[in-house]
Amino acid sequence: MRILRVAAVAAGGLLVLSQLVPAQATGGPSYRWDVTPTGSTAQFRGLSAVSKDVAWVGGTQGQVLRTVDGGRHWQNVSPAGAEALQFRDVQAFDAQRAVILSIGPGTDSRVYRTVNAGKTWTETFRNTDANAFYDCMAFNGGGHGLALSDPVDGKFRIAATSNGGKSWKVQPNDGMPAALPGEFAFAASGTCLVAGPGRTAWFATGGGDRPRVFRTFDGGRHWTVADSPMASGEAAGIFSLAFRGPLFGVAVGGDFLKPTEAVKAASVTYDGGRTWKLVPPDKAPKGYRSGSTFVPWSLSTVVAVGPSGSDVSTDGGRSWKQFSDGNFDSVECGGHGRQAGCWASGAKGAVARLAVGR
Repeated sequence: MRILRVAAVAAGGLLVLSQLVPAQATGGPSYRWDVTPTGSTAQFRGLSAVSKDVAWVGGTQGQVLRTVDGGRHWQNVSPAGAEALQFRDVQAFDAQRAVILSIGPGTDSRVYRTVNAGKTWTETFRNTDANAFYDCMAFNGGGHGLALSDPVDGKFRIAATSNGGKSWKVQPNDGMPAALPGEFAFAASGTCLVAGPGRTAWFATGGGDRPRVFRTFDGGRHWTVADSPMASGEAAGIFSLAFRGPLFGVAVGGDFLKPTEAVKAASVTYDGGRTWKLVPPDKAPKGYRSGSTFVPWSLSTVVAVGPSGSDVSTDGGRSWKQFSDGNFDSVECGGHGRQAGCWASGAKGAVARLAVGR
């Protein structure tokens, strides 16, 4: 199962550089991706958007890149000796400080941290359990963060940090509900686990007979779980979560073996993940989507990306419209006011910045 999952989420696709599809609500803004030249051939599923100017990406070949000028120039700041690793999640706090997660079984799951813009990295966590496989991580404020592993001994595993990723501690599992047979999380975009206000966090799953969303209020010590009406199966489930505050959330996914089909590919929640409502097929994204994010300048606008295109929702995920046919795996927004910006990343070194017009 893990071999299939790693191969599938690592598979690249053809990047389409002409990525604006004239698809917008009447009188609303138009959206397009402005691709920035990275000079890399890696697949970047790890992405952290600090602002419209500052972003970090992580990917295959152990590569980590950083820009501080809106993508005009990218600096290779990869950790030394990490060429065999796949960095699937990045959390950058600013232009100088970042934490990166590599995925894989056993010791391939690691966390590195830099405080000097990637000039040097310190390994702060290395998984030593051959049965664990870390997929994604997320940070609240105050240095609190969580990293999620697929089930070990029948339960998902959580590692936690309280000092911005300097050190990590695997949490007891007595507060974690049992996993379903075949259930796991998707290491597709770094958003299978997301953090909310205070010590709130959610993670999403697939692979079992139904996808589920887990929720914690105490920083990962105790969790509750809710079923989702979205598709599930060996290659299907929820790949990405995005929340606006403690209650309002969106889930996207589908079946990565059917990238152009919207197979129960989106749902929404208004009660913090206790219940989820399926988005009808005619209003859902146009295919499997692996990443999602709320934009900073709107309370209800969400962007989702996947190998067959990108979609936007201006009503909090209840209906979606495709605006790009380009191939991206991850999307994230960061910054405030005039410094806000959204980025996407994916196969063959692709990184782009979102442009919004009228």
